[in-house]
Amino acid sequence: MSLIVQKYGGSSVANAEGIKRVAKRIVETRKAGNEVVVVVSAMGDTTDELVDLAESVSPSPGGRELDMLLTAGERISMSLLAMAIKSLGVEARSYTGSQAGMITDDRHGSARIVDVSPGRVREALDVGAIAIVAGFQGFNRGTGDITTLGRGGSDTTAVALAAALNADVCEIYTDVDGIFTADPRVVPSAHKIDRITSEEMLELSAAGAKVLYIRAVEYARRHGVTLHVRSSFNNNLGTLVVNPQDGEMMEEPIIAGIAADRSEAKITVVGIPDIPGKAAQIFTIVASTDANIDMIVQNVSSTATGLADISFTLPKSNGARVLRALEAAQPEVGFASLQYDDQIGKLALVGAGMRTNAGVSAKLFTALFEAGINIEMISTSEIRISVVTRADTLDDAVRVVHTAFGLDAEQAAQVHGGTGR
Repeated sequence: MSLIVQKYGGSSVANAEGIKRVAKRIVETRKAGNEVVVVVSAMGDTTDELVDLAESVSPSPGGRELDMLLTAGERISMSLLAMAIKSLGVEARSYTGSQAGMITDDRHGSARIVDVSPGRVREALDVGAIAIVAGFQGFNRGTGDITTLGRGGSDTTAVALAAALNADVCEIYTDVDGIFTADPRVVPSAHKIDRITSEEMLELSAAGAKVLYIRAVEYARRHGVTLHVRSSFNNNLGTLVVNPQDGEMMEEPIIAGIAADRSEAKITVVGIPDIPGKAAQIFTIVASTDANIDMIVQNVSSTATGLADISFTLPKSNGARVLRALEAAQPEVGFASLQYDDQIGKLALVGAGMRTNAGVSAKLFTALFEAGINIEMISTSEIRISVVTRADTLDDAVRVVHTAFGLDAEQAAQVHGGTGR
């Protein structure tokens, strides 16, 4: 008997028909002789609607109460799914994150898991029941408060439970057939990847691929959890995300995939005295705002002025508070001005085969040049090249690069929903 953790996103349980379809799939897995734990997201756009509702009654809803509100979405879907499973003649028990033993720190809205004690989940499995757990949420022992895990929280919940229960596999169900070489909504000719390393998936997730969130991939890699990304709309085999210890890969493709991200903005600090310590000052200020920095570029200072510029990218949601912090410190740091640009897009080319193949950068930059797409920033790692372009040219950039690297498939990819979650 295998223990399988299945996670279903909001698009898979968006309505009653979706919930019944998911329930049927879960029951089939149980009747095949497997123990099954299910993690479920809120239905459709419920979380966004709850956030909008909160902001309509308060300009700045407090973190504690907002978490209490948002966790209602997953409680609705978990209980409806349990009802649907029971109607098919199989016992099911639903649990909130706290009931399932998801212990977190005390940061509302972006809590991190510190322990998993799934005693009640294990008890349900031991009596032959299917355990259904609300994703995205946990409990802090110190404060006694409910918390939410933030972006990708349900994926992270599923992986954490799989690790704690020593599951054979963690299946992430979405509205596409697996992980593709690019977003099939942008590149219809993208093809499904059958097998990808966790290292490559980490880079794709960090660069904006939304089919799997980076925290879940990172947790799975650290704890040796095998991920299987599949569609909840059919029974096709999806994509396996494997760790190195899962077995050697065959000949690795040069490029595994292309990710795109419009969620970032660029801040340029203009006219910084080119002396030691100024960059440290600037990024210490940025760090004090809890902002996450992505790409950083510093130009060579002008000989005449002795001044340099530093540009960096960060999530748009962090932009306003970082600007305020830097503006307050302008007299101390001594820079001339700040520039803010939220109309940028990031393209990332990822592939473990880059390590042993020359010419990848040349082919990327040539493809963008021939398409008339300007590059504003460049960043690299061992298996990734990221570039910043204008937001309105990003989709075109993804398509021309996808073609340039021979990633196009003959048939268009099928998207069953509309969000990729």
